[in-house]
Amino acid sequence: MTEPPKKVRAGITGIGSAVPDRVVTNAEWAGLVDTSDEWIRSRTGISERRFCDAQTAASDLAFLAAQRALARAGTAPQEIELIIVATTTPDYPVFPSTAALLQERLGCAQAGGFDLSAACSGFGYAFYTAAQFIENGEFKKILLVAVDTLSKNMDHTDRNVCVLFGDGAGAMVMEPAAAGYGHLASVLGLRGSGAEELIVRHGGSRAPLTPENIASKDRYISMNGKSVFKFAVSIMGEATEQVLKKAGLKPEDIDIFVPHQANIRIIDAALKHLKLAPDKALVNIQKYGNTSSASIPLALDEAYQAGKLKKGMLVAACGFGAGLTWAANLFRWGY
Repeated sequence: MTEPPKKVRAGITGIGSAVPDRVVTNAEWAGLVDTSDEWIRSRTGISERRFCDAQTAASDLAFLAAQRALARAGTAPQEIELIIVATTTPDYPVFPSTAALLQERLGCAQAGGFDLSAACSGFGYAFYTAAQFIENGEFKKILLVAVDTLSKNMDHTDRNVCVLFGDGAGAMVMEPAAAGYGHLASVLGLRGSGAEELIVRHGGSRAPLTPENIASKDRYISMNGKSVFKFAVSIMGEATEQVLKKAGLKPEDIDIFVPHQANIRIIDAALKHLKLAPDKALVNIQKYGNTSSASIPLALDEAYQAGKLKKGMLVAACGFGAGLTWAANLFRWGY
């Protein structure tokens, strides 16, 4: 009797990230809105963040992060078969996709590609999507990029929003993993009843921008902070438990926990829920703020460069965002 083929698992073979040069400190915000360094740090854990200049778009950060990921994977652009870009801040509001711009600039002429929108959960959704393409045999080399430039989409006079966000990109090459490594399980979630809690109301087909409303603050991010905080505190721990259960594992099996970098109090609540020691979590919110879909791969890349990720480590990543969405991914680090 012939044994069934072993399941192919998707793994990360190269990783990279990029952030803008401009550093925006809490002190700078204190000079613009009614806030202070102490107020921001005590409530969010953020000390500074990075902002793009007027000439830098999402595809520019994506390009830099992708180049670094390809170089570390030893992969030529011509080898990439599919590009997935997780973003809610594309270069253009309707088309072309950011993936199309990235394909041309990188020289991945043979690759297909598309953008995926799941707000701050975008990386988790894109990672699971890429893993499925690899594990079902459709593709062998995929470039995944998560990028957002939310500094361009927020009201810089709204202290409840403007102090939170920063710009950044994270990228990775994904391929079939060696035996014993790679993607183990993922969980995706959506609570559309909370769509109004975190929203940009103007600029889409529901309320296109017009000469009359272009000055309206409804074209910026609007957030019910208390409601989103309450949702996030519960979902981070719960979703991570679900993905562990799906893989037949427990919280104590986690070597590295990579939470979405939205608020240090949310991260602390997730660690408490999972009974994980603080040193198991990758935290860089103090330097970059909330970089939306980029926050998890950006933290992963920093950990990789610092030598914190060791081959064989069990990594759990969990994010949440507008929608309301959430995504948890579990994988064993393989390079």
